[in-house]
Amino acid sequence: MIQANNIGLQFGGRTLFNHADVTFTRGNCYGLIGANGAGKSTFLRILSGDLEPSAGEVFVTPGERISVLRQDHFAFDDCDVIRAVLLGNPKLCKIIDEKEILYAKEDFTEEDGMRISELEESFAEMDGWSAESDAEILLNGLGVTNKHHALQMRELPNDLKVKVLLAQALFGNPDILLMDEPTNHLDVEAIHWLEEFLQDLQSIVIVVSHDRHFLNQVCTHTVDIDFGKITMFMGNYDFWYSYTQIAQRQQRDQSKKAEQKIKELQEFIQRFSANASKSKQATSRKKLLESLKVEDLPVSTRRFPYIAFQPERPCGNELITVTELCKTIGGRLVLDHVSFTILPREKVAFVGTDAVAKTTLFKLLAGEIEPDEGTIKWGVTTTRSYFPSDNSVYFDGVEDSLIDWVRRHSNLIFESDVRGWLGRLLFGGDEGLKQAKVLSGGERVRCMLCKMMLSGANVLLLDEPTNHLDLESIASLNDGLTRFGESILFTSHDHQFVQTIADRIIDVTPGYFLDKKTTYDDYLAEQRELLTKGA
Repeated sequence: MIQANNIGLQFGGRTLFNHADVTFTRGNCYGLIGANGAGKSTFLRILSGDLEPSAGEVFVTPGERISVLRQDHFAFDDCDVIRAVLLGNPKLCKIIDEKEILYAKEDFTEEDGMRISELEESFAEMDGWSAESDAEILLNGLGVTNKHHALQMRELPNDLKVKVLLAQALFGNPDILLMDEPTNHLDVEAIHWLEEFLQDLQSIVIVVSHDRHFLNQVCTHTVDIDFGKITMFMGNYDFWYSYTQIAQRQQRDQSKKAEQKIKELQEFIQRFSANASKSKQATSRKKLLESLKVEDLPVSTRRFPYIAFQPERPCGNELITVTELCKTIGGRLVLDHVSFTILPREKVAFVGTDAVAKTTLFKLLAGEIEPDEGTIKWGVTTTRSYFPSDNSVYFDGVEDSLIDWVRRHSNLIFESDVRGWLGRLLFGGDEGLKQAKVLSGGERVRCMLCKMMLSGANVLLLDEPTNHLDLESIASLNDGLTRFGESILFTSHDHQFVQTIADRIIDVTPGYFLDKKTTYDDYLAEQRELLTKGA
């Protein structure tokens, strides 16, 4: 068990949460949610002991081991991959190291022998003999194959480093597992493997994630940080969302009824207070009025941007035809004679294990680079707006204020109009004066979405638009794209995002090509069936 008792935290006079009492018990997975800046990652650090709260304390059942998913990709560069995973259990590694030192001694003493005996007993109790094979199983499950196991961590690309650090956190079935954004940079199969692993794990799992599908798959409880409080709900993310929407609607309805009742009483009292025959009724209504109160609704830290795309004109009868497209990047052929035709008003998700292939395809479709071979033919009535996975060219070193930035990327002239659009994307007041170059990742994405909304395009090209966004912004973007009546070509690692938007899947994995009218869930099920048959 891990328990937060009367926890409070303040930063620079701002209270993130106060009097938080939450108990986490074995066998449950808790999804920690809240707006950006609400304190999710901070609360995890308090639970792990890395940060002292302003008030209260954290109690952990004595003897239980806490494992934390670390985000420092360079912390273990001097270790080989297997060793990095084993370091998920520092106590076991300490025993292994001491054993090696003692066994290597030339002047081995009786005292050394007794110590070796103690170490071997502890080593066996911790299942040390199977530690390396367990580490290999974890790594292979996450897609870090045997050929990488003997390499130094510094030799691995970042996407594999992320998986090794995840394996490190999972190693040895810790009693308490704390994970901040564990699905970041994971491919679809690795996320699926992690979901199944966590569903079978009997530990306490507390996870922060912006992936709604992942939260729905693994969480038995949802812990919400909002209104300066930490509140636990039974059920996954979708259950929490439905419940809170109903509760908030009921609360608003009750406030409206109370306001209407107060207005009616005030009108009666004003009308009949001087009337002798009605004076008793007026007096009783005064007493009733004094007893009525309209509760102020608490102010949520959650903010939902307004995202809607309105094409200036519909697309005609032709959208795009791609024929025998080839492109080599860095000496590697990432697109090999790719061909497809997309019809107007289709919403197509491009998937595959190679992110470079997908991004290269979108750069080609957007006209940012030229193909080595093949042709791309857009319909003459199409107008296109492109969201690149790397938007740094639009912001790095740009001195413009947000107001000037929006002006430069739209036809808006008047500041009041620009501020209106910025307000829809949650840039209110003085935020419009911020320089473009200092924006955070999520703020940059919202600016790019504002640019696309103002374009009036009838074809949207989006390469990983959910990166850096919080759950609220992802939900708003999801709704905006679902409502969009024209054509969408997009990539995303967000399972629910793809499932709810796409009506066609194109897999552009090098050496493999699939094009099918289907849902994302059905596509994944077919792929797993093929893998099972192949095995």
